[in-house]
Amino acid sequence: MEQTIQIEQALQNIQRLVDNIEQVIRGKKTQIQFILTALLAKGHILMEDNPGTGKTVMAKTLAQSIAGRSNEGGVNFKRIQFTPDLLPMDLIGSHIFDDAQKEFIFKKGPLFCNVLLADEINRASPKVQSALLECMAEHQITMGDTTYPLEKLFFTIATQNPVEMEGTYPLPAAQLDRFFLKIVFGYVDEETELNIYKDYLGIQNNLDHIHQVLSMDEILFLQNETEKIQIHEELITAVRNIVWETRKHADITLGASTRSGITFLKCLKAFALVNGRTFVTEDDIQRITHAVLDHRLIYRNKEAKQKALAAILDKEMNRLSKLKIEG
Repeated sequence: MEQTIQIEQALQNIQRLVDNIEQVIRGKKTQIQFILTALLAKGHILMEDNPGTGKTVMAKTLAQSIAGRSNEGGVNFKRIQFTPDLLPMDLIGSHIFDDAQKEFIFKKGPLFCNVLLADEINRASPKVQSALLECMAEHQITMGDTTYPLEKLFFTIATQNPVEMEGTYPLPAAQLDRFFLKIVFGYVDEETELNIYKDYLGIQNNLDHIHQVLSMDEILFLQNETEKIQIHEELITAVRNIVWETRKHADITLGASTRSGITFLKCLKAFALVNGRTFVTEDDIQRITHAVLDHRLIYRNKEAKQKALAAILDKEMNRLSKLKIEG
């Protein structure tokens, strides 16, 4: 009985968060769901898109919707513009000499925050990208002989330019694997864009006066409740089958890892909760497979990238359609 009440409270809190974000971010319900999925799964999200589609505003709105410890202005939000001349210490921080104490003290960098927007992440050198890897993978930062734990709530929203653009570095596979989901934020449809133009002042006012609808502790609670979402054994088998098929497919040179499969299950549970359910469905697999797996795979060519994973998913969905699976 108590668990049922907790789940119901979790569902209500998620809806409050979604409604609050949609006051500012118009016509992006699916993208909002994916971002919250990564947040509740205790992961991070990568968005590939051109400038001006609302990615920065999305990150700010999310951060301002969550009350910080002081309950003023939302949780600690930092935006880092990645550039070719960026250094690891620009992210992590550095030791500076304190005249009063007559010793070097560590001045923390912008990575010590709750919600991080890593903008155009693939414009920085691999050395800088590796500095972010430890934070995302292990929730800590090592400086010299000292390891500093990050906040319990640490969520990275990273953006990258399309890889064909000049001046970009490909992200290392190990770092890509730490992003639970990769999505294209995209432009809104014509009608929504027209409405935005008509009400851009109102949208800006909403952003300036966004309400903190949940506390940081409530977000941490939602992350814990995500683990309790039910997933049928056949759906776990489906995840295993999809992961295995990526390793055997002739057009995929690097398939998904076991860690990818675990991430897949975490995202399925979080996606179900974001959509107001206490159980995972076949449709959840259909909707999030590409976002969870596509960026982890290496294909033989562009044509294979368009078809290989889709064929694997279709095969598994056909198998599931022959079964009767109840939540």
